[in-house]
Amino acid sequence: MTLFDRLIEASADDWRTYVEHPFVEMMAAGTLPEAAFRHYLVQDYLFLIQFARAYALAAYKGRTMEEMRYGLDGLRVILDGEMALHVKYCAGWGLAPADLEGADEDMPTTAYTRFVLDWGVRGDLLDLHVALAPCMIGYAVIARRLAAIPGALANSNPYAPWITEYAGDGYQLMAVSTISHLDALSGGEVGPARFRQLASIFAQASRLEAAFWQMGLDRA
Repeated sequence: MTLFDRLIEASADDWRTYVEHPFVEMMAAGTLPEAAFRHYLVQDYLFLIQFARAYALAAYKGRTMEEMRYGLDGLRVILDGEMALHVKYCAGWGLAPADLEGADEDMPTTAYTRFVLDWGVRGDLLDLHVALAPCMIGYAVIARRLAAIPGALANSNPYAPWITEYAGDGYQLMAVSTISHLDALSGGEVGPARFRQLASIFAQASRLEAAFWQMGLDRA
C-alpha cells in the first residue's frame, strides 16, 4: 500500500464525505445550482493564491535540490498556468477578473488554506504535502469517478468541462506523481505515532475539503 492508500483507509468516513459530497454528485447530474458553482469558482481562485504560497513554502523547506525544485514547479504551475486557466474558465460563467480579485475569502476558504499553511510552517515537508493531498489527489479521484457516470460528460451538462479537465490525462498523471512524492518524502517507513499524526492531518484536510463544497451549496 502507498502512504496515500493508508491515509484513506485510516480516514475512510471523512474521505468519503469529501469525495461523494452532494456538490459533486449534483455536478455529475447537472443539477447543481449555478449560484453554488459561481461561489465555488470565486473562492477557488482565492484558494489557489494561498496554495501558491504553500508551494513556495515547500520550495523553501526543501532539504535537497530535487525537493526544492518540486516546490518551485508546483508554484510555477499555479501562478503561470492554473490561475490563468481559472480566470478564463470563470469568464465563461460571467465572472470577470475584478469579480475574483475583489472578493473576500469565505470562512471555509480561510480555514482550509490557513490549516495547510500552518502545518507547512510548524511541520516538515511531509506534513505539508499530506495537508495538500486531499486537494491535489482528491480532485483526480472525484473527476475520474464522475466521468464514468452516464450523462456526466454530455454536452447538455454545464459542469462537464470541469469533470473533463480533472479526469484528463494531465491531471491524473499529476495525481499519480503526488502519490509517489508522498512515498518518497516518507522514505517508505512511517512509525505508528508518526502515522497517527499524518492521518490526523489528512482527515482534517478532508473535512475542510467537504466544508469547501458545502460552502457553495450554502450560498446557492
